[in-house]
Amino acid sequence: MQLLRAWNNDARQTPDDRYVAVCDGIRILAIFMVVWFHVWQQSWLYAGLELFGKRISLDPLVRSGYMHVDLMILISGFCLYLPYTRIAPSQPLPGILGFYKKRLVRIAPSYYLTIAIMLAVAIATDAYKSGYPTLQMDLITHLTFTQMFRMETYYFTHLNAALWTIALEMQLYLVFPFLARLMRRFPVLTTLVPLVACTYFRWILQHALWDITPYFNQFPAYLDVFVLGMFTAFLYGRMRSLPHNALTRILCSAGTVLAFICIIRLAFSQSSYGNAGVLQQGQVMHRLPMALAGAALLILAGNAGWLIRHVLGNPLTHFLSGISMHIYIWNQVLAVWLLQYRVVPSNFEHPNYEGDHVWQVRYTAVCAVVILIVAVVMTYGFERPVTRLLLGRKAQKQPDASAAKAAEPGEQKT
Repeated sequence: MQLLRAWNNDARQTPDDRYVAVCDGIRILAIFMVVWFHVWQQSWLYAGLELFGKRISLDPLVRSGYMHVDLMILISGFCLYLPYTRIAPSQPLPGILGFYKKRLVRIAPSYYLTIAIMLAVAIATDAYKSGYPTLQMDLITHLTFTQMFRMETYYFTHLNAALWTIALEMQLYLVFPFLARLMRRFPVLTTLVPLVACTYFRWILQHALWDITPYFNQFPAYLDVFVLGMFTAFLYGRMRSLPHNALTRILCSAGTVLAFICIIRLAFSQSSYGNAGVLQQGQVMHRLPMALAGAALLILAGNAGWLIRHVLGNPLTHFLSGISMHIYIWNQVLAVWLLQYRVVPSNFEHPNYEGDHVWQVRYTAVCAVVILIVAVVMTYGFERPVTRLLLGRKAQKQPDASAAKAAEPGEQKT
């Protein structure tokens, strides 16, 4: 009886819109899929499980893990705009220059440290001897967040290919303050215009170009996903005024499960595509459906029942979300290095291709441990201290209205 009363009281509570804890879990699930994909690229460990005597293949989920970057961009827009939903119409919005400063302080130090480390490794290993890309061009474009504008520095960089996402985020940050002001006055129109324009852009990529590699991850191909995240925050804020009861929680819980199923179904559909060029075509085609499913997941999970909210939002997911930017930045590089330098021994010359199952399992486990250790060290040994130094302890301790980390893959506080 007491348990039922407690559940009913929880169901009647208005969801917290200052910190949407389920964002932690959703972000971690998205990053976990990306990491799983990158480690699998090196290990070739078959993913599957046995349930009630039936073998279930998870291979399609692993092979399409890269597409969950789309969810990370969506969450970025959601978390950045959520604080704006609580500002009264008569009150001014935060200053544009202040927003830029805060974003730079959060991202630039870790980003440039990564470049410095990767540059030292590239020079030590003579990686630039081929001249493609040249050291000068690789360095200049990465320092200015413009590496995506050149194929050689975007696709063949020696300075960590994962940094393209950070560069994209910086480009989105440039327009966010202006989009926020438009979203406040014209939320539907501000969402629909980029959605239509970007959908048309992606349609052109699919039907007018043979090779879309230089374009399918550029700013115009992602702007609507980012704006949809902002609109999702707008809708989430509006749900404060709706009645919350047991029925609301049950319906949102069911909707959360359906949204998860849609995301899994899209991942399975993406995995059916073949070579790299076709994969990119599929990713472009699935981008908007993936973003819409993610938007539904954010809203519904945040208003779901106690169990779903605490599975996605708990101390563990909060901790992992806090270090997830560095998990994302370093996972692929570390997986490649661990394989290249044969940290995990094997009797086979190419244990991944030759199917050394024991090695595959050990290598995957070592990757997971090393990635987590590096992320913890980089977050608490560099990112947090530098942020406190640049923003000041007082600013660091002030509560910020964002849900889980704002924008860059993995950041937990705005």
